Amino acid sequence: METISGGQLAAEALVEKGIDYVFTLSGGHITPIYQYLENTEVKLFDTRHEQSAVFMAEAYGRLTRRPGIAMVTAGPGFTNALTPIANAHMANSPLILISGCVGIESIEKLDLQDMRQAPVIEPMVKKALICHKPERIPEFFDMAYRTAVSGRPGPVYLELPVDVLNASVKEEQVKKTNTVVDSRPVDIFNAGKIIEMIQAAEKPLIIGGSGTWYADAGNALTEFAEKTGIPVFTSALGRGTISDTHPLCFESSLAIRPGAALIANMSADLLILLGARISLYYIFGDLFKPDAKIIQVDIEPGEIGRNRTVDLAVVSDAGALLEVLNGIIDEKGIKDNLTKKFAGWAAELKQAEKDGKDQARADWESGNVPIHPMRLAREVDEFMSRDDDIVVGDGGDTQIWMGMTRTIRKPGHYLDSGLYGCLAVGLPYANTAKLLNPDKRVCLITGDGSIGFNFMEFETAIRKGLPIVVVINNDLGWGMIRHSQELRLGHAIEDGTLIGNVEYQRLVKALGGKGMLVEKPGDIKPALEEAFSSGVTTCINVMTDPTTVSPGSVALANLGGYKAV
Repeated sequence: METISGGQLAAEALVEKGIDYVFTLSGGHITPIYQYLENTEVKLFDTRHEQSAVFMAEAYGRLTRRPGIAMVTAGPGFTNALTPIANAHMANSPLILISGCVGIESIEKLDLQDMRQAPVIEPMVKKALICHKPERIPEFFDMAYRTAVSGRPGPVYLELPVDVLNASVKEEQVKKTNTVVDSRPVDIFNAGKIIEMIQAAEKPLIIGGSGTWYADAGNALTEFAEKTGIPVFTSALGRGTISDTHPLCFESSLAIRPGAALIANMSADLLILLGARISLYYIFGDLFKPDAKIIQVDIEPGEIGRNRTVDLAVVSDAGALLEVLNGIIDEKGIKDNLTKKFAGWAAELKQAEKDGKDQARADWESGNVPIHPMRLAREVDEFMSRDDDIVVGDGGDTQIWMGMTRTIRKPGHYLDSGLYGCLAVGLPYANTAKLLNPDKRVCLITGDGSIGFNFMEFETAIRKGLPIVVVINNDLGWGMIRHSQELRLGHAIEDGTLIGNVEYQRLVKALGGKGMLVEKPGDIKPALEEAFSSGVTTCINVMTDPTTVSPGSVALANLGGYKAV
């Protein structure tokens, strides 16, 4: 009677699920899986740090809407994976972290890299699974996969002890399951109420969040905007689900972005939140008018009503609901009435958008030396103007400047850490974007602080033939913290906020890539042209003004818990 090992069962589960990449760093506790993945269609993509591997898996999940797979070894390999798991949890990114661990027979024997891993990670994931029997590994992987991708997406942890992977069982004992969850629940009853509330409103507003991206609701959202005439803002992974260039799209819903967002959020009498959360970005709901009506649509019931009373709670897939709403509008024949009614409101926001951008134009077009970071962000935005261009933002202030500037024309073409505010995502995200989109241009704009976390992923990009272009906003230190300290304490504490002038471009050149130094604003565009023409991984080190204070620094200084002694 044929036998099969746990390691082979784990490898076969990955193959049978159609997994194309496993992002990983090798280790003894996961070698039993490695040996059976060799020469299969599943590609092991190795990074220089476990954190980078999991960030790459997270970016894969965001970009494809399928679970990204990361695999790490026990103990320190596991603990190195925790930061990206926390980021994925906050961002609702579908991801499966497979971790090896000490064998069951060796628990509490002071074996190599022994620790209790599941209790540590359980609060950060949708589900934490430990498989103690080799014959059940396919079941556990199937459970992990469908949990990660169903409902509101998120990370799942799957722990496989090394002795379970090495154990053999009779093939007839193995139970394989393969359940596909493709459910799009929609609240038909409340759909009619939404239309009634829209008809009663004078200044309605739509905010499309990550739920619109994961529901693949871009076309339905655009159609809904056109059939109602309601202005639309987008947030998080919802950015681009309706193009920023659409006449009814007013770009990012962030109030600090130059444009109409602040006025719109504060003036709307009806807010329709589509897969968008009431978070810090809206001052926990206090940014909205006290008497504004709120409709919150989310596939996760527990998310609805966080921080603010919601007038209409709708548990639905955003895309399925929008399709129903579009049908109701057609059935009632009210399109012309709605678009005419809200035309004045949309025009008011168009003027506010123009006024807001006019106020920021001096910074966007600044000729100052050192370079104003808003000028750098604008140069990157204008150069990366093809519909298929992918931009990644990383850092504190740098992510703020890019978020205030980036024009997004297609969904899934801009990535940053999101609400967790996690540095170090840049290189792993950019490498994943290029891996999945080899024919598209990928540009990372990152701070000089954040680039240091996973700097050796430059070597990964070079070794793997991923010609990304990395623009470093070099303000000589931890700018957001430095400026927030200046605002709060009256001075910056140099120990901990000053890095100094590091020639990053020379380090990348030493690794086998291309490096350039830019010190004048007029040289940014030529450097980008040269970088993308080179066809190799390139670092453009841009020296920017270390005295420029971002709105993010101001906000950080004003946090209630950040007080001078």
